[in-house]
Amino acid sequence: MVKKIYLFLATGFQETEAIAPVTVCRKAGLDITTVSITGNLWVESALGVTVQADMLFEDGNFDDATMLVMPGGMPGSTNLYDFAPLRELILQHYNAGKALAAICAAPLIYGRMGLLKGVNATCYPGCEDDQWGAIISDKAAVTDGQFVTGHGPGAALDFGYAIVDYLAGPEAVKKVKAGMVWPY
Repeated sequence: MVKKIYLFLATGFQETEAIAPVTVCRKAGLDITTVSITGNLWVESALGVTVQADMLFEDGNFDDATMLVMPGGMPGSTNLYDFAPLRELILQHYNAGKALAAICAAPLIYGRMGLLKGVNATCYPGCEDDQWGAIISDKAAVTDGQFVTGHGPGAALDFGYAIVDYLAGPEAVKKVKAGMVWPY
C-alpha cells in the first residue's frame, strides 16, 4: 500500500517544522505533498520566508491520505485551526482511524477538537493548556495510537523520523539517519 502524506501550510507556519519532516519523509521514499490553505501556492512563514506549496487545499481530494501533518508556528497553528474545511478533513481522517501528526503549537488543533483526550503527546512549552485532556510529555517526539506529535523546532528532525517510523518502520529510519549523518 502506498503511504500518502499531506502537510498543510498556513500563513505564519514555522519553517523548520515544515521543511525538515518533508525532507526526512522524501529521503525515506514516502510520498509527501505540501498543501496551502491560503488560496495561493506561495505561503509566508512566521519569519517571512516564502515557500511554494505543491498544491492548493481546494484542489485536493485527500481520500488517499495515510497521514495528515500540521507544522507549528504562530500564527500558523491557529490559522490552520481556524480553517473550517481542514478541521472537517481532520475529523473525517480521525474517525477513519488514520494517522495525524503535529509539532510545536500545532497539536492545539487536535487538542481543541477534543481528539487528544487520554493520548500521550508533546507540544511547545506553554501550549499545554490547548491539548485538552492529553497526557503531556517533554520528549522530542511522541507516538500514541494514530497520533505523532513533536515538541518544537529543535525536534523537527526527530518528528520527521517518528513519522517515518510510524509509516515505514525502524529500518527506514535507520537508513535515513545514516544518509543525513544523524547524529553528527
